[in-house]
Amino acid sequence: MIIKNLRKSRENLELKQKDLAEKFNLHFSTISGWETGKDTIPIEKLIEYANEYELSLDYLFGIITKNEKYYPIKLDILQLAKNLTELRLANHHTQTEVAKKLNTSQAAYSHYETATNIIPTAFVYGLTKIYEPFSIDQLFGRKKIKP
Repeated sequence: MIIKNLRKSRENLELKQKDLAEKFNLHFSTISGWETGKDTIPIEKLIEYANEYELSLDYLFGIITKNEKYYPIKLDILQLAKNLTELRLANHHTQTEVAKKLNTSQAAYSHYETATNIIPTAFVYGLTKIYEPFSIDQLFGRKKIKP
């Protein structure tokens, strides 16, 4: 899965893949794989990148076209689990229904709502197809920086 604006955001910051690799202690080929969709960026790394450069997750995923600046967050898996549950219930879905749409099992999906496992990046993107309108930034509890 390609994070639509990962490369664009890096280029707008006038950074090379090598620069990001050094910053985040990775090999430049890892960054290349994320930008081409060959590899999936772990949600923890995507949040780390978004935090570092005040980027919106919604922008990086291509949900919105213009970046909005957000305060950095520390990934809170318990809050994320709570937000996933609230989102599902507010939309009158069962775990089985959401799991089926994400092409996973109900048991696997329940682990995301109980904070047993962190939801994979591809499934976060899949949620944007289930719930509209939807904000990944809100799901993770990020707050906008007021201009």
